[in-house]
Amino acid sequence: MSSKNALGVALIGAAVFTWTTAAAAEETDQPPARLVCTFSTGTSVNYEAGAFATKPAAPLSFSITKIDLEGQSAALTTSEGQTPASLRIVRAVNANHFLEVVNEGFLNLTTIYDKDPKTGLHPAVHSRHLGLIGQPVFGQYSGTCAE
Repeated sequence: MSSKNALGVALIGAAVFTWTTAAAAEETDQPPARLVCTFSTGTSVNYEAGAFATKPAAPLSFSITKIDLEGQSAALTTSEGQTPASLRIVRAVNANHFLEVVNEGFLNLTTIYDKDPKTGLHPAVHSRHLGLIGQPVFGQYSGTCAE
């Protein structure tokens, strides 16, 4: 092989190595250890006397910490000093679902999507499914989470 050909092969090899190393680094980027989520809009629905009644929901915020995507677990805190609730994680393409099973068996689900490069925030949706005195109550919120 001529020295020109050897140099060309070396340059191509270096370029491929650099690209694959950069791609591998992007794939192994660590997820944020903490997300602070704020939901400024939402709807609450109660079922009572045979009909659903809808009203605007109060704003909502909480933090998701100890995020372990491989172990599929995290913790949820709604206020300072509160004992964090355990969350399970279901991974999806471009999103992660954080599922909380409340003591009474009710469910809360928060879906957090990949970061929007324009805003630097993660679009998110939060749903609550519960009951009060035997009546179904559920809520749906939209907002964002910040790292």
